[in-house]
Amino acid sequence: CLAVALSPSRCRLPAAPPPRRARFLRQLPYPSSRERYTAPMAVRVPSMELNRSPPLLSGGRGKTCLQKPFIVQAKRSGGLEKANTRPQGPQASEKLKKREPLTRGTVSAPLPVPGHIPRPPYVGSNKMPEISSERQMQDKETIVHMKAACELAARVLENAGKLVKPSVTTDEIDKAVHKMIIDAGAYPSPLGYGGFPKSVCTSVNECMCHGIPDSRELKDGDIINIDVTVYLNGFHGDTSKTFFCGEVDEASKRLVKVTEECMLRGIAACKHGVSFKKIGRRISEHAEKHGFGVVEQFVGHGVGRVFHSQPIIYHQRNNMPGQMVEGQTFTIEPILTMGSSSIECDMWEDGWTAVTTDGSLAAQFEHTILITRTGAEILTKC
Repeated sequence: CLAVALSPSRCRLPAAPPPRRARFLRQLPYPSSRERYTAPMAVRVPSMELNRSPPLLSGGRGKTCLQKPFIVQAKRSGGLEKANTRPQGPQASEKLKKREPLTRGTVSAPLPVPGHIPRPPYVGSNKMPEISSERQMQDKETIVHMKAACELAARVLENAGKLVKPSVTTDEIDKAVHKMIIDAGAYPSPLGYGGFPKSVCTSVNECMCHGIPDSRELKDGDIINIDVTVYLNGFHGDTSKTFFCGEVDEASKRLVKVTEECMLRGIAACKHGVSFKKIGRRISEHAEKHGFGVVEQFVGHGVGRVFHSQPIIYHQRNNMPGQMVEGQTFTIEPILTMGSSSIECDMWEDGWTAVTTDGSLAAQFEHTILITRTGAEILTKC
């Protein structure tokens, strides 16, 4: 989804070429109290009033983060965040399968798109688009186009998941996703977004998001998030899911299961007139109950005619103002890790790949939803 990311001081840029790893989810470095990072095309986002410096929402490649997903990292304080006294990470009865650190493979050239397929406005420029201040509202006519784009994204994602097995490369998944999208007369939204070189994001194991598909083969026991966004008839549909590769250990299965549950609980909290902050509270409560950490650097976002717009959806507890309005469309896309101590992240030198600093696993799920009077309709369903 080329998620919007707000990067806190926990997100570090490599001083030297990092270990070879590949992932795709844009992050925005969160300025610390000592050192402020000013990135190109920076857009100020209101402070979450949690005794932190105001986050930056930016599109600077390799310097800031933008996630299929906005991301904001914040310190917990003042009772806003409950202390998590439960065991963190895998339970005593669960054994984590030993994995080698993710390594970077060879990234092939971007795939061509037929000339008759309409492109989003950002294609052709390597500049990171600004986050639109427009809150995208749908009417009876536009919701038909939104549903078509979202249903296509959901079908592509499910078919991409069937390709996940040992020895398959993420580059092969990218090629298959690309073909499915252009065969449907749509454009793969990530391709060319701020210079992103591929048509889908594939984030393996410790990659939080925005992994760039490459020649690395998937291995038995891996988990992989596939993030699909399509541009069809002038509208974006955005969704992602974490899949198992071969035989996966129970601790990893539980992380993935709880992450999906967190997304669904956040969606269940939504309806016209409800405060946006309720989403983060519901997600945090469920994650903490199971001893997992909620990544705060990446957030959800408005989506429709524009890929990334207001409102920014925080997945952790927050005091941000604002209420949902009937007709709004936005994403909810939490990322969970194996414990609250592992939510810090590093950015690879490719400017996109965000990985957990301690190498612990991360999982993510995402849906695009429509706010109604009585609840929320999930649009990214087959």
